Amino acid sequence: MPRLGGSFRDPAGFVFTAGGTLCRQVNRVFADEFEACTSAGLYDTLISEHLLVPHRRVDQSLALTPEAHAVIAPDVIPFVSYPYEWCFGELQDAALLTLDIQLRALEQGFVLRDASAHNVQFASGRPVFIDTLSFERYHDGAPWAAYQQFCEHFLVPLALMATRDSRFGLMLRDHLEGIPLQFGSALLPPRTWANPRLLLHVHLHARAQRRYVDATVSKEIGARRLAKSALVSLVGNLRNAVASLSWRPVGTEWADYTSATNYSDAAALSKQELVRGYLRRAEPRVVWDLGANTGTYSRVAREVAPLVVAFDVDPAAVERNYCDVRAKGDSGLLPLVLDLKNPSPALGWAHHERMSLVERGPADTVMALALVHHLALSGNVPLADVAAFFARLGRTLIVEFVAKADSQAQRLLRNRPDIFPDYTAQGFERAFGEFFVIADCQRVGDAERWLYLMKRREPPSA
Repeated sequence: MPRLGGSFRDPAGFVFTAGGTLCRQVNRVFADEFEACTSAGLYDTLISEHLLVPHRRVDQSLALTPEAHAVIAPDVIPFVSYPYEWCFGELQDAALLTLDIQLRALEQGFVLRDASAHNVQFASGRPVFIDTLSFERYHDGAPWAAYQQFCEHFLVPLALMATRDSRFGLMLRDHLEGIPLQFGSALLPPRTWANPRLLLHVHLHARAQRRYVDATVSKEIGARRLAKSALVSLVGNLRNAVASLSWRPVGTEWADYTSATNYSDAAALSKQELVRGYLRRAEPRVVWDLGANTGTYSRVAREVAPLVVAFDVDPAAVERNYCDVRAKGDSGLLPLVLDLKNPSPALGWAHHERMSLVERGPADTVMALALVHHLALSGNVPLADVAAFFARLGRTLIVEFVAKADSQAQRLLRNRPDIFPDYTAQGFERAFGEFFVIADCQRVGDAERWLYLMKRREPPSA
């Protein structure tokens, strides 16, 4: 289907592909608002400030349905990610972007009618708003219709991550429409009632919802007039609430894994040179670094590839990686939270609104360094299954085999019986050889580890 699976709810328009070009159709029902935003220069302002994804107007003959008023072609986001894959800092930056856009829009006489976290993507090392049709003209006295949506998509999960546990961000996978205010209020610790901003935007907001459960009363409350200056103050206060939240990525097992590795200096240097050499041989444009930790080898990959997506299960490791990306302005590295034993599935209506990890591939090259022994020895995933999954993710594979004699593998086996007779170098090569051609293998210095360069076996042509 040319229309994207996650673009069907808004009557204003939808996103589709035409001849390999990504397009957004603007329907006639939204023509006046679209032309008002265009003529007022709102789009140009937001694009020039790197807040909104750029777009160009294309021939209307590309339209998918007769309801079209115009067709635009937005820049393509190199890798689509979702809020439940973002670390605390990424979700916070996406929230601040949304509020900054709301303030810029109000300055020019417009307002955001949609404040979903799914309207934000990450490109060139920063968040960017992607829904061009989320703006409409501001009407004097009108309240912000997307206020509750913003709180449920951004403020509530951020508050839970900051005051409870960073893993609360994963709840956004079950709550694609945001964590409900009443649910979030109940989950937050009692001390948050003493925080004036969280009291206002979460707890009292949730209490008002409970009080005005009747639809008629709710409509009357929503119809109350709000001066523009008061709306600007509300958004500013909301921005302060988001900016004041913080979370320090410390205290987890894997956040300090790189500094606590068992590599000798010679082995560490050998591994970097081997990885760099394999990457140069593969010449990838897109690399997925699975189990990237804080991104040491992701940065090696960035020497070769324009885009590296660095996945790790530990939110603290991902947070540290993202903070480094932000501090250094790396435009081609995207850290994301992902559990490979339970990767992001296809979600939403008819399983088509949010793509699975596999659907967003394959990458040119997949790196799986110091990872397979965790999947096999801790996760009980057979080597053949690991190999089959990796073959679905990428065309070329750089993978590390950690022998049982290695101290990290011994650590995994310390408190459990060794039920893995096939976990040997021969068993590893046999399992992966079913799906890949082994192009090269080198020992990592003096460590009980071997690095492989593999190329996926392609099915014979018909």
